[in-house]
Amino acid sequence: MSSEKKVFVETPLHESAALSKAAGCRIFLKLENLQPSGSFKSRGIGHYLSTHLKANGSTTGTHFYSSSGGNAGLACVVAARTLGYPASVVVPLSTKPMMITKIKAVGATEVIQIGASWQEADSYLREVILVENKNGVYVPPFDHPAIWAGHSTIVPEIMEQLSRVTSANRPDAIVCSVGGGGLFAGIVQGLDAAGCPDVPILAVETAGAESLNAALKAGELITLPGINSQATSLGAVRVSERAFEYAQRSNVRSAVYNDAEAAMGCWRLADDERLMVELACGVNVAVCYGGRLEKALGKKLTTEDKVVIVLCGGSNVTVDMLAGWRKEYAYIEKEQAVSNEIPSSLTAPNGHRH
Repeated sequence: MSSEKKVFVETPLHESAALSKAAGCRIFLKLENLQPSGSFKSRGIGHYLSTHLKANGSTTGTHFYSSSGGNAGLACVVAARTLGYPASVVVPLSTKPMMITKIKAVGATEVIQIGASWQEADSYLREVILVENKNGVYVPPFDHPAIWAGHSTIVPEIMEQLSRVTSANRPDAIVCSVGGGGLFAGIVQGLDAAGCPDVPILAVETAGAESLNAALKAGELITLPGINSQATSLGAVRVSERAFEYAQRSNVRSAVYNDAEAAMGCWRLADDERLMVELACGVNVAVCYGGRLEKALGKKLTTEDKVVIVLCGGSNVTVDMLAGWRKEYAYIEKEQAVSNEIPSSLTAPNGHRH
């Protein structure tokens, strides 16, 4: 089938009154949770598949294989099925049954679970499965120029959408999560192509999965001994060389928040914007509260500053998970209430909870 079929879509840019009030500036959410696979991965991986098919033609027997903790695998299967090809996914043992079910539901030929980490699952895919399957096409989750190019398409969309509602077409900052660094690298390339290489970028990670932050502190690419965060979508123990290279630019700042803060971002987003995202995305939203954004960017923000948060999405979330996080990390809202910020659960009329 034709590789011209759309494997990703233009997503809305939504200005959030609630998050803007909390952050003290204009917060725009780039709703990548509305991509066909439920996350930004549709851009990069979809573009990778399309690029491969254009370069190699419609080869009989082509079968795409992805190694993934969840979202990349979902994106691979959704894009492959859209283009008319089969796809299989190899996931580590840490991947939850819910995610495996979702990958199967979107049409995966097979989901193979092996290895303690994504790296081990990826090694098994490349060294065993692809050796046995000559028509198999390896689909990397984040470290490839075609993937970065796919993610870079988010920048011209943001600029055009901003120009419709503001007096400028460039944001004053962009906030994005970093796992392996594919999205981050794409945003840098997109800004370069748009002639705006100086736009500040805040690269956000969770404690226990901060491979980029650790590399920046060490002054060299390093590999974390393991992932100690519930935000398993940020579970790359080593970022790509390109991401590390870009992160050393003067306009890039790195921030790390804990799982409690990431969880708070998830439930506050659900309260304030009726949107459900996983921890790896919620950590972005968390920067809007408690003065975190100004501290991370290292500058005072005005009510006219325009900050875009890439709401990268993710399928590893349910209503029960949100409720569980809120119960487990309830103390963080109490801390913010003490600091004169009202938790969203208390903002209903007459103080009644939602």
